[in-house]
Amino acid sequence: MVLEWIEKYWDALVMMTAEMAPYLLLGFLIAGLLRTFVPRTLYSKHLAPRNMKSVVKAAALGIPLPLCSCGVIPTAVGLRKEGASHGACTSFLIATPQTGVDSIAATYSLMGLPFAIVRPIAALFTAMFGGWMVNKYAREDEAISAESAKSGEHDHCECGHNHCEEEHDHCECGHDHCGCEHGEHQPATFWEKLTGALDYAFVDMMQDVGKWLVIGLLIAALITVAVPNEWLAALHEYKLLNMLIVLAIAIPMYVCATGSIPIAVSLMAKGLTPGAALVLLMAGPAVNSASMLVIGKVFGKRTLWLYILSIVIGAMLFGLGIDYLLPQDWFAVQSAIADTGAHCAHSLSVMNWIWIALLVILLINAFWQMHRGHTCSCHQHDHDHEHHHDHEHHHHEEDHEGAAHHTARYHVGGMSCNHCKANVERAIRGVAGVEDVQVDLVSATATVVGEHNAEALIERVKSFGYEAERLD
Repeated sequence: MVLEWIEKYWDALVMMTAEMAPYLLLGFLIAGLLRTFVPRTLYSKHLAPRNMKSVVKAAALGIPLPLCSCGVIPTAVGLRKEGASHGACTSFLIATPQTGVDSIAATYSLMGLPFAIVRPIAALFTAMFGGWMVNKYAREDEAISAESAKSGEHDHCECGHNHCEEEHDHCECGHDHCGCEHGEHQPATFWEKLTGALDYAFVDMMQDVGKWLVIGLLIAALITVAVPNEWLAALHEYKLLNMLIVLAIAIPMYVCATGSIPIAVSLMAKGLTPGAALVLLMAGPAVNSASMLVIGKVFGKRTLWLYILSIVIGAMLFGLGIDYLLPQDWFAVQSAIADTGAHCAHSLSVMNWIWIALLVILLINAFWQMHRGHTCSCHQHDHDHEHHHDHEHHHHEEDHEGAAHHTARYHVGGMSCNHCKANVERAIRGVAGVEDVQVDLVSATATVVGEHNAEALIERVKSFGYEAERLD
């Protein structure tokens, strides 16, 4: 009995992975190319007017970008700093985490073409609705978002280009860190940009999405083999109740746009309505407790409530539209997990196994590089701590309350991806006296080099929506 259950679980897991892998890798590649070859000014220069046109543009520009709900917040602050209107930034915040070229490709692989078309359309109209409401009813919050943007106004590249890539402190020069002010700027070659695109696609994105993708696949396979069909089938006729149950689960938890797909498919195979599955795909990635706290702090409380309201209303309306207005056979579960008894891992072709192996290898490499970075940062801290101890007595008489000399460590709460890491690094580099900073995502710590005011640094990090406290 146990062996049979394990075999079914393995079959479901492998079949889902085989179906997603080629489309997912293609989506990652396109995302990397977009990030490297599309100038950031394309996004900001069209979003400044405080009108519906800029809101629509923000939604349309945000849909293909592969940013999670926490990674999109610093990007939206960057757009606000470059002149984007408050409503346009809100529209960008709503549309971007729900989709992305990687998740659209993965949606097609597991859920079919109709879902892959409806999902970005729903995100587009929901974002337009949210941006319009914010422009109309949250004007007093504009000062809050403007102040958040102003707090990072000096975090720019001095290489002479119009902008730096906000998400990862990348300058257009193609180097990992914008150090153009320390030397001559060299324009990136095509091959340097291509290398940067591949690194972003298959290292940074794998690190951000990989954990949630694996969790989503594991949960989906568990639902497939462990949840009796009659549980959700009994609720199939109560379509609105299906959606309310999904909302109650999706809003507080975090699940990325890609990781939500296998979960939605497995629930549909058990009887969840297609409309409720769309609600999960929309609300799960865009609304969660962590992102809500940061949005409320950075963009204002009224904006936060309008943000949540627009997503809930949009998800419900499009979900009801799928369930009542569109042919249900368009949204039938076509994935192999719909009937695990008719498929097994042994039926996969050699090419299927190659795609699975490639995806697994890239995930392992991304996690290993993350762990290696964590180990290196720990070694660097040990070295810096010893250096600080040896020289501490020479500078003791210069110390004063609130100041930190040479190397100091801080715990930073609220980080969940590489975008968060880059945003915290950028915030800390803006503190007077900071010479260098290394943020470790795994241990949630920041190692800061240079004489600086600890209280100013903590307040600076908090202004970006994260928590911080001095460790040593």
